[in-house]
Amino acid sequence: MAELEGLEFGKSDFVLLDEVTMEQFMENLKLRFEKARIYTFIGEVVVSVNPYRHLDIYGKEVIEDYRGRELYENPPHLYAVADAAYKAMKRRAKDTCIVISGESGAGKTEASKYIMQYIAAITNPSQRAEVESVKNVLLKSNCVLEAFGNAKTNRNDNSSRFGKYMDINFNFNGDPTGGHINNYLLEKSRVAQQQEGERNFHSFYQVLRGGSDGLLKSLYLQRDPAEYAYTSQGASITLASNNDSLCHKAVMAALKVIGFTTEEISSIYKILSTILHLGNLQFTSDGEHVVLVGEDTVKHISELTSTEPENTRKALLYRTVATGGGEVIEKGHSEQEASYGRDAFAKALYERLFAWIVGRINSVIQVMDYNPALHGKNTVIGVLDIYGFEIFDNNSFEQFCINYCNEKLQQLFIELILRQEQDEYQREGITWQNIEYFNNQIIVDLVEQPHKGIISVLDEACLTAGKVTDTVCLDSMNKKLGQHPHYTSRKVSTHKSYHSFLYSVEGFLDKNKDPLFQDFKRLMYNSSDPVLKEMWPDGKMSITEVTKRPLTAATLFKNSIIALVDKLACKEPYYVRCIKPNEVKSPLLFDDGRCQHQVAYLGLLENVHVRRAGFAYRQPYARFLQRYKMTCEYTWPNHLMSSDQEAVEAIVNQHGFEDDVAYGHTKLFVRTPRTLFTLEQERAALIPILVLFLQKVWRGALARMRCRKIRAIYTIMAYYKCYKVKAHFWEVERRFTNVRNMADYGKSVEWPTPPAALVQFHRITQHLYRRWWARQLIKNIPPSDMAEVRAKVAALSALSGERVDWGYSRAWERDYLTNVSFSLGYSFRTLTLHKLKNKDQYSQVLFSCSVRMLNWFNNTKDRALLITDKHIYRLEPKKHFKVQKRISLDSVVGVSVTSGSDQMVALHTASQDDFLVHLQRGQLNPNQDRVGELVGSLTDYFTRSYIGELVHKILVVAKLFNQLVSG
Repeated sequence: MAELEGLEFGKSDFVLLDEVTMEQFMENLKLRFEKARIYTFIGEVVVSVNPYRHLDIYGKEVIEDYRGRELYENPPHLYAVADAAYKAMKRRAKDTCIVISGESGAGKTEASKYIMQYIAAITNPSQRAEVESVKNVLLKSNCVLEAFGNAKTNRNDNSSRFGKYMDINFNFNGDPTGGHINNYLLEKSRVAQQQEGERNFHSFYQVLRGGSDGLLKSLYLQRDPAEYAYTSQGASITLASNNDSLCHKAVMAALKVIGFTTEEISSIYKILSTILHLGNLQFTSDGEHVVLVGEDTVKHISELTSTEPENTRKALLYRTVATGGGEVIEKGHSEQEASYGRDAFAKALYERLFAWIVGRINSVIQVMDYNPALHGKNTVIGVLDIYGFEIFDNNSFEQFCINYCNEKLQQLFIELILRQEQDEYQREGITWQNIEYFNNQIIVDLVEQPHKGIISVLDEACLTAGKVTDTVCLDSMNKKLGQHPHYTSRKVSTHKSYHSFLYSVEGFLDKNKDPLFQDFKRLMYNSSDPVLKEMWPDGKMSITEVTKRPLTAATLFKNSIIALVDKLACKEPYYVRCIKPNEVKSPLLFDDGRCQHQVAYLGLLENVHVRRAGFAYRQPYARFLQRYKMTCEYTWPNHLMSSDQEAVEAIVNQHGFEDDVAYGHTKLFVRTPRTLFTLEQERAALIPILVLFLQKVWRGALARMRCRKIRAIYTIMAYYKCYKVKAHFWEVERRFTNVRNMADYGKSVEWPTPPAALVQFHRITQHLYRRWWARQLIKNIPPSDMAEVRAKVAALSALSGERVDWGYSRAWERDYLTNVSFSLGYSFRTLTLHKLKNKDQYSQVLFSCSVRMLNWFNNTKDRALLITDKHIYRLEPKKHFKVQKRISLDSVVGVSVTSGSDQMVALHTASQDDFLVHLQRGQLNPNQDRVGELVGSLTDYFTRSYIGELVHKILVVAKLFNQLVSG
């Protein structure tokens, strides 16, 4: 870090000063301010000086420079401490907080905004919509809270007049999932009265100067703030840094982004206008009674608060009191009481409005349905932006509470940074030279100690019956606390003046009691505006109900600050200490005396002493070893030494850091951040290698597990297949055991569905069964019928699917010419047949029948067709069956028939001397089909004679032949 900035800019870390003296500290702080280096480290603490000008050291490029970097890698910056808090939260799953402290006008609010912007910029890289929504609400809430909680003071144009602590919740990925805002001690007295040169809260001026004409008309407001008593003092004051009109538009947009409804936004501005109208109410006395001046204003207030005008008027002029006997009476106010009640009502309205706005924002950003078991650990970064020390010309009750809060936070700083650190060194046995510092616990006790502190004296005075004035209360303090070394008052000291002890006690008791007439509470609770009704739940009680006396304002504030400190103490703190360089808001002036005073009471010099003499980093041996053991060969993956301390020493010695560390009883202490940075760098370089190694091992384990599973699966599958095969065989056996004794030989038995592995085998088995079944049938057929059966089977194989009817259902004669009943009147004598047989030496007649032939002249003639196992003959019946044509059966290369019911047959020869005939059906059976008989006889003959050559010789081209015949 020191190498990134030249010596001309001074030392970037006060720990690097040659001598730790106030003179050198202030000299370095002034030099860096003049060189526009407004941030300086004290170890992990950032000292910030308000530059009173815009510096180009923010934005996306600068954010990228600091993202994921160690605290000491870049020049000092708010981004560095924000990133350190974020990394600590994400790396170690530990809640962290960033405490921003300093005087009013030192730049605390701006610092908190830059920290919030940085956290928003580095989170949610995947741009998940729900996370972006949470980030937008968290950022926009600043705009709204500044408008309603900030005001222009003599020291600061945008002074926070309330304390704000925001918890930001993160999931295990480091993305914001929600948050919660706590507000502390809103300076509500500013609503009714401001010091000279100051303004009321920004919200009033923004609505008057930025609201549309229609909005102002609906609220019965005029645009000039000078028209209203509560804003008239600041009406002429303009802010160089803020434009009220533009800010109003930004606030309206922010309210909508956060999720406020139109009705809720309307109620907010109605309440603001109600407060302005209340300030203009005047009271006068007609002798006995107090009356209101200007009834129209009362009507406007009633309309804006959704109440009855008469009830509003009575609440302003009367007070309802319950007597001891339960009787309720109305007691009229004096002019002074009525004015006091009006102002108290206005302040309470604004205070409850502000608290409601904070609660409404919390309802939007709170983490919903978060289950650590499902979503991982929910970690938190807290950001505290709270008012700084205030010392005005006239310091009142508010300054007392604000300065008590700062003393309490300073005590936390002392406790965590100074005392606890030194105590830890002593507890761990680290050689240490004790650093002297002022412990302000005695100041805190002076304020909050029970029964003895200032707050207890105030509360006692408020509870005392009778007329107890601020002066009487001061006398009581002098009596009880006069001997305290850090208490003084004008009366106790030699000074003549009487009424202050740094603070003017005037109004202390009233502000501590914080009284508000119950009539106003009931009036608001009975409003028909649901927002107003929600703000005043205590108005539900009847006047006759006895209620416990409420806690005083100081006690409530003390309790809330104690709870805040407890909440901060359980987190790992990071500090931003803000310093105001001058009182005139000049970017050039550095007031040495003013700055030295702030450095002194912030304890920065003591912080430098402790950090310089101490150690930047400490960690229990087990946790240090767990994080860095991979950087040493003797400790990875597990060490074999007698203790974790010895293993840590091995890591330190291997890297040569012996002179930069100290060994405690339970922890290792590292003096300089660079040692830690070196270890982190080496660890970061090794992590990818280890991740790859672990991935390789795990992938191997997964592969082996997968292999074992696959082997088991295949074993199970093999056994299951074996079982399914056997089961199938058993089932087939069971079903077909008695088929030999069945009438149909088991044809009606349904086959079981085979497993996938036996599908082919199943088809073969079925084929074998069908052959067996056919054989069983054939065995019963007489030998004389076998020729016909063979012919029909042959015809089936040739014509199946080609012809619908081919005569398979009738008995086949085959030799129709020798049968007189089929000869169509012509006698085919056996003598003729014998002559042909003796001449051509054929063995058998395959087929014969009468046919009709068509010649080239389209004339038909009756002829006879005789097919033997040697020749095919065309005979003329009218000439005693004279042979007209003879062709060798061996020359036949194919037979063509049609797919219809006609009897056309073409016998194709090798010499292309084809026979085209029409088979005659016979006189007895005119519908008899003989085509199948002819085809079957030829197919059977060729199959039997030439072992299957018929498949190559018989071509069924039914469609082509149909076209030929039809053509």
